[in-house]
Amino acid sequence: MRHPTELHALYAFLAATLLTALLTPLSMRLAVRFGVVDYPRERGLSDKPTPRLGGLAIFVGTFVAGWLWLPSQMWLASTKGAVATNYDEVLLAAAVITCVGALDDRFDLHPVVKLVGQIAAAVIAVDAGVWVHFITLPFVGHVSFPHAGPWLTVIGLVALMNVVNFSDGVDGLAAGVCAIIAGAFTIIAFDLGNSAAGVLAAITAGGALGFLVHNFPRHDRPARCFMGDSGSNLLGLLMGCVAVEASVKTEVVVSFVVPLILLAVPFLDTTFVVLKRLKYRQPVYRADSEHFHHRLARIGFSRRQTLAYMYTWTLMLAGLALALRFVPYSDHHGDYNLGWSLVMLGIGLVVVIASVYLVYGLEILKFRRLDSIRLRRLRPEASSMEIERDVTSDLETGEYDTVVDRTTPEAPSLAAAERLTAARSAARPEIGR
Repeated sequence: MRHPTELHALYAFLAATLLTALLTPLSMRLAVRFGVVDYPRERGLSDKPTPRLGGLAIFVGTFVAGWLWLPSQMWLASTKGAVATNYDEVLLAAAVITCVGALDDRFDLHPVVKLVGQIAAAVIAVDAGVWVHFITLPFVGHVSFPHAGPWLTVIGLVALMNVVNFSDGVDGLAAGVCAIIAGAFTIIAFDLGNSAAGVLAAITAGGALGFLVHNFPRHDRPARCFMGDSGSNLLGLLMGCVAVEASVKTEVVVSFVVPLILLAVPFLDTTFVVLKRLKYRQPVYRADSEHFHHRLARIGFSRRQTLAYMYTWTLMLAGLALALRFVPYSDHHGDYNLGWSLVMLGIGLVVVIASVYLVYGLEILKFRRLDSIRLRRLRPEASSMEIERDVTSDLETGEYDTVVDRTTPEAPSLAAAERLTAARSAARPEIGR
């Protein structure tokens, strides 16, 4: 298939979704058979043993769809010359990282060994042609990377694998966020003329969505299966390949900005956690409970409320990225339309204000209020200054008990589950679950 169309992307999306959904129960049985099961632990939000090889189902679904609807090779023309991408080799990279992740799920690989596996998969993808030859920046133009491009891309792909891995900490989060981001990339890729990248993005969205059928928490039960490192690393690699092929390689001025906007939620989460670990001199690879979803749980958000929070944030950023591409505020040659530029500015301000509210207003302000109430009940004799000092310390270090808003219907049960973690085994030293 030399030039796939939007219809091919739809077929590939449906095939990846259906195959992944149908094969996930089989991956669950394999996980139980080989002992690849996630047990309740300190940093997790699960309260029962859960199989964790869902990534195998995602791989088979995306691999089959890619084999059927991705071209073996796709050439992309630019002013810097035509560049080719070998999508068969991209699927090989996907197979390698899935195997590395599955082995880590089973044998708890040393972080260095896992990093070597991630680098190997990234190198295969770069050898396939998935690397940044140049980027196009506003007011600057083309910035070429004739020699450093491949290695910068390897670093970026490895970083994104770990970013998705970091974010996989609550039922339905990583799969849902990846499905939203990949869906937006599908639209952008076809609009920019890279149909193969659009199909790859659709396949990635389909694999994530198919797994979400079994990973999304219901009212009466939590997720039936976790994707494990085999799934989170796979989705991270595919998302990185899509970001490079669908946007960064193109000559459109906003091409470099779009992936940064779409991937802002997982990147902000990871940056926050890594900086905090560095501040308190903790190993970067050591798992903890300081991600956004953990902090939301501690202020009384149920699993479904946490997902709604994170999905909404991701959808807003995806809307902004799509607006940057489709709102006719510029002719992409330095001329701007005042009216549409004001519309674009308004959209950007709405997204920024909403993001600040979600991060600061909902999380930090609500935590301060609830933690003040908790400390006042525990220490009625304490002064207001002492309470404020302790709340500030709790917020900075994260060393505090679960804070529950009793007006939230599902909060008491979640708080009870969190309190049970005191008797559970410590988290294993890994990134992701």
